[in-house]
Amino acid sequence: MKRAVEVQLLEWRQRKNKLPLILQGARQVGKSWLMKWLGENHYSKVARFNFDERPELGDFFRQNKDPDRILQSLSMVCGFGIDSETLVILDEIQECPEALNSLKYFAENRPEISIIGAGSLLGILLRSGHPFPVGKVEFLQVYPMTFREVLPNWDSRSYSFLEQLSVPEEIPQLFFNDLKTQFKRYLITGGMPAIVRDFTASSDLEQCENGLANLLLSYRNDFAKHPVMRDVAKIDQVFSSLPAQLARENKKFIFQLVRSSARAREYEDALNWLVQAGLVYKVYRVEKPGIPLSAYEDHQAFKLFALDAGLLRKMARLNPLAFSEGDRLFTEFKGALTENYILQSLMAQLKEVPCYWTSGNTAEVDFLISSENVAIPVEVKSDENVKSRSLTLYQQKYHPPLRIRFSMKNLQHRDGLLNIPLFMADYATELIKLVLGK
Repeated sequence: MKRAVEVQLLEWRQRKNKLPLILQGARQVGKSWLMKWLGENHYSKVARFNFDERPELGDFFRQNKDPDRILQSLSMVCGFGIDSETLVILDEIQECPEALNSLKYFAENRPEISIIGAGSLLGILLRSGHPFPVGKVEFLQVYPMTFREVLPNWDSRSYSFLEQLSVPEEIPQLFFNDLKTQFKRYLITGGMPAIVRDFTASSDLEQCENGLANLLLSYRNDFAKHPVMRDVAKIDQVFSSLPAQLARENKKFIFQLVRSSARAREYEDALNWLVQAGLVYKVYRVEKPGIPLSAYEDHQAFKLFALDAGLLRKMARLNPLAFSEGDRLFTEFKGALTENYILQSLMAQLKEVPCYWTSGNTAEVDFLISSENVAIPVEVKSDENVKSRSLTLYQQKYHPPLRIRFSMKNLQHRDGLLNIPLFMADYATELIKLVLGK
């Protein structure tokens, strides 16, 4: 299945004197597959080394820092000479911090060698205090598959229709209904590539459920890799509280839902571990929509969302049979599934975590995003009931040039309000530029 990030990988491949590239992202978002795809389709040779499967490979990087000697050793392992037409893959690189640090010497002394690395817990290593080649590597974030990436595998006709849209006008009902149906399927599977692949091949809901359960189990097994054992249980408690946190009307994270006597300082390290592992997103509150938004974040108030809507659905034990029950899949669970999906979509487009806005206890706008140095309020509605007192209050107070509402109503731009159907969320940044004339 084609991934949007392939374009960026090819741009890196074609660049002269490129820096080593590091793929970041949670376990099973497709990093290893993408590295293999790049090597097999755009290089003459591929030399792949996995530090989790073969820990002894780390000795080559611990014993010396000379790129030539390291390449000689690696060439003996893979059985052929490594040159400029070889893609060197360093998988699970977080298991060997010395290999990560060695990339600066490759950047300085052997820039013609293409090196790409990845690791499922790399975010933990990068914040652990180990030496890091600052300014000598590039980063590329890999996210779960978006609905836009999945759709051509499920309904190529509807996908082709959306891709050719050039103005924000109503979508014909025939396409609208088909897209709504496919979007329901996506809320069931989520965007984890292996789950999408298997469901695309079989449409087997039981297989999908088992796959999501196994993936959640693998994440929980990773919790044990935390160096402080007393925090392992806390990591699991925070992660397991996600459905309860998001089932509330006010989705601000409450530590007492983790454990009745929990205090923020007791669970701060566990929460940060989950964020650094890429399993959750922390969306901070702002009370003033200034630019940059990050300068106005209140770090004491935040909402916590899951990496993937399919994983969240499974954690919440929402039966996939809701797929056949009208719009229940959108509205059940306080619309949290839909809101999590919108955050996923915005993350893949903006490459940064948005904020949310409140005005005391009187109003709350689901997300605030920054586009062209303008703060844009974003409201998420799970069905066609689109009344929003909070968005109206925000408009009266700050007069933004554009307001965005995601809902199940048709595509429309009127009086500064852009209504985007939920299944078109992945087109949001393109629609924003179109409407603002950027």
